[in-house]
Amino acid sequence: MKLKTFRNHFTGIMIYDPMSGDTLYRLNSDKYFTPASNTKIFTLYTSLLLLPKQIPALKYCNVNDTLFIEGTGNPSLLHPYLKDSSVARFLKGFKNISLHQNNFTDSKFGPGWAWEDYDGYYSAERSALPIYGNVVTIFNSDSLHVIPNYFMPNVALVKNTINRENETNTFYFDPTRKDTLEIPFKTDSTVIKTLLEKALGREISVVQKMPCEEKIILSGILTDSINKRMMQESDNFLAEQLLLLASSTLSDTLNTGTAIEYMLKNHLKDLKQLPRWVDGSGLSRYNLFSPEAIVYVLSAIHREVPKERLFHLFAEGGESGTISDWYPGNPQPYIYAKTGTLGNNHNISGYLITKSGKTLIFSFMNNHFTNPASEIKKQMQYVFEWIRDNY
Repeated sequence: MKLKTFRNHFTGIMIYDPMSGDTLYRLNSDKYFTPASNTKIFTLYTSLLLLPKQIPALKYCNVNDTLFIEGTGNPSLLHPYLKDSSVARFLKGFKNISLHQNNFTDSKFGPGWAWEDYDGYYSAERSALPIYGNVVTIFNSDSLHVIPNYFMPNVALVKNTINRENETNTFYFDPTRKDTLEIPFKTDSTVIKTLLEKALGREISVVQKMPCEEKIILSGILTDSINKRMMQESDNFLAEQLLLLASSTLSDTLNTGTAIEYMLKNHLKDLKQLPRWVDGSGLSRYNLFSPEAIVYVLSAIHREVPKERLFHLFAEGGESGTISDWYPGNPQPYIYAKTGTLGNNHNISGYLITKSGKTLIFSFMNNHFTNPASEIKKQMQYVFEWIRDNY
């Protein structure tokens, strides 16, 4: 296999046959790369190991005539795509509700995130009790629609270079737009409390401490429904919240670092190149992973998860997710993978089905190129097709 077209940037690749245990090809596979959203493969592994079949949607306890609640990091409550109302339905059965919000000990943004992305849909704030995906959804269909409607007075119908003011929940929407705009809102205890009150149609109180040590966990939607959207659509917000959810199973406090540290010390301690892993989504350029480490995790998932379930979680070449326009099969998909893209970086890692019926595990990472990403993808597609046809 010749990779001359990849000489002008840093390329790493590893192709592994899990049946024979043989590495079929490697290049710079032990070197560190900026993984971008390939980081979500590690988040998926964390989710598969630490979270139950149904997500821990809420923690609560009853004291006298009051229901005390705290978030687990569950991202699904009234989420614009997941559309889960199970927590809201549960809470509507109680007259007196007190909300505890001090169990979130992380920052709203991950380390190394680009500060100017604050108003981009892909950079929603992390929180203990997200609601509506922590974004405002705005579209114009005969009339202006703002979800949640609470923010309607805060929307200015003007064209602007930004979608939201940096420090306030003041939003801008061009009324001539034909598409839907999703803008992260600034989260704080008052905003979350107010949005929850409006969703429930009743007032709730805020407490500084949960009055009970033993808390009951309310089960929510299937964890794989979140895993799937995270992996196929490369949803950053869901990835971040999945690590917080994982931390909720390890501690009473929600912190991304808790989940990462646990995984590195327990399930990833045998990695030859321990990653620098700082967030769930890969938005941070501080993350550093090797192709070999990614193949290690993909292999572990492959051993532990049945193929029908596993491939259902990943984007399919030519069919779905971030690779719906790339790596098409003939006639069936042959690539099931996760992409990772930041400026001047594009990676893809996953599973490749050869014409002989073998399942190969690969990680193909490209950093620091100056050519258009589409050119890199064309050459990667050529490499994948060659592998498919020759193994």
